[in-house]
Amino acid sequence: MDVAAPRSGFEAVIRLSKKFVRFARGVDTLSVAEKVYSIAGSLAIVTTFLLVMSIQSVRLQTTYRHMHATSAEAAIGVGRINALIYAIVMESRGIYMSADRGATKQFADGLLRRNSELADTVKSMERTVADDDAQLFSTFRQRIAQFIEFRQELVRRGLEVSPAAAREWGNNDANRTLRNKLNVDLETLERIYRQRAQEADELADTNRYAAAYLFMLGLVALFLAGLNVVVMRSSVVGALAEITQATDRIADGDVKSEVPHLRRHDEIGRLARAVQHFRDAVARIFELEELELGTAQARDAAMTERDKFNDKYQAKKWQLSAAINSMPQGLIMLDGKAAVVAMNANYRRIYNLPETIQAGATLEEILQHRVKSGLFSGDVTKYVAAVLERIAKREPTAYEISLNDGRTIKIYERPMDGGGWVSVQEDVTEQRQRERILERMERFLATIIENVTEGIIAKDARNLRYVFVNKAAEKMIGMSRGEIIGKTARELFSAEAAELIERRDMQLLAQKQQLEPIVDTIDNPARGRRVISARRVQIGGAGEDSHMFVTMIEDRTENMMAAA
Repeated sequence: MDVAAPRSGFEAVIRLSKKFVRFARGVDTLSVAEKVYSIAGSLAIVTTFLLVMSIQSVRLQTTYRHMHATSAEAAIGVGRINALIYAIVMESRGIYMSADRGATKQFADGLLRRNSELADTVKSMERTVADDDAQLFSTFRQRIAQFIEFRQELVRRGLEVSPAAAREWGNNDANRTLRNKLNVDLETLERIYRQRAQEADELADTNRYAAAYLFMLGLVALFLAGLNVVVMRSSVVGALAEITQATDRIADGDVKSEVPHLRRHDEIGRLARAVQHFRDAVARIFELEELELGTAQARDAAMTERDKFNDKYQAKKWQLSAAINSMPQGLIMLDGKAAVVAMNANYRRIYNLPETIQAGATLEEILQHRVKSGLFSGDVTKYVAAVLERIAKREPTAYEISLNDGRTIKIYERPMDGGGWVSVQEDVTEQRQRERILERMERFLATIIENVTEGIIAKDARNLRYVFVNKAAEKMIGMSRGEIIGKTARELFSAEAAELIERRDMQLLAQKQQLEPIVDTIDNPARGRRVISARRVQIGGAGEDSHMFVTMIEDRTENMMAAA
């Protein structure tokens, strides 16, 4: 199948290519759909190229504008920084040449203002920094910060000490070295932004070529759209108009009218042949009118059959309703939107539903009634949402709920074919009460058996392995129940003692019960020779899983020794 599918697709392409060749030679072998789809496909391809070129043109234009704007902004910033540095240097010289503190204060204020403008200008230039000049700009920004700090210190010395102290601080090699490095950085940044402006110009040239390509693709798309209009008009619209006129003549009773375009091999030809079949059908109308009486009788028979079917449907519906209502459990069916499809009487009885809630009601209405009657105290919206989620997952589930009146309801939910949900609900209050009573009784009996003075041992009658020992039996045997349970007498006692125990088991199996005590002397591997009195009871019978031997043991060793 993996090879046949590509081969069939390749053959289809070959056949379509041959059709196009014959069409180019003047033979109209293409269907209307093939013509329209071919033109539409070509138009889609051209439109795709047009879209790609448009996106590329927009991208180039956006990049050009960004590069042009950033390079221009950066160039302006470099020029402004250069001018501010020169102005700061001039203000510094004014401080050097001041004769008194008042003159120094005037130049100092101007210098500090220029410092602030220089810091703001450098900060605004950070928006224009690209990856290729980030490191250079970082170094340049540090040098500007040093330059500003140096000039602020110069102002402080000029105001607080003297202009001579300011001149001594500013007129040194460190200051000149910093100025030289700043000049080098500015020249480098100018070269970078000049290169970026050239790249923006190159992008502008590329964008002009993209615009030319868009214009050519637009002309091709316009040509294909026009070709599609011509093909539709010549091959479809005109032919359909002629066939429509022929159809109108046939509808007026002219059944001998000729239908055009019968020899075409495309969809128009098939439509023309269909109209011809319609004309032939109209010609047979008169024959059908003669059979009207027979048709009426057939219609009456069909209506009678429909009535019979309706009666059967109603009977089946009544039987289904009777079967649902005869169930001992409550039943409710929901559709995919949690609307009630059906419910039986037992479901109504469980939740005391009124007769106003029928099939067609919603689960939310039922829950609202349960809230009013005190049988539900949860969030109705969340409960309905949870039910809808279970319906959507279509996973069967079973759980129990406790009503506010003390009843326990067991709920089984299953998905229905075709969507929806069916829920079978059963009142298990009495069953759970009996289980609790049985559980308490089991705990009561276990407590008594565990604390009686007699040793009680139970073993499986089928394999003679111990299945239970109480505390008293553990003490008498001298082993823990973990060492005893699951083992036979031969695995715990000597061969002589094990043989005696097995012989007593066989006697019990033959006698059914052994209520009279039997006194035996047994070698206990943990406590030595012991004198025991044992009574045995057989529970169940052969072939039953509950077939067990229960032995009640009393250790009389101490009493025998005391009597001796």
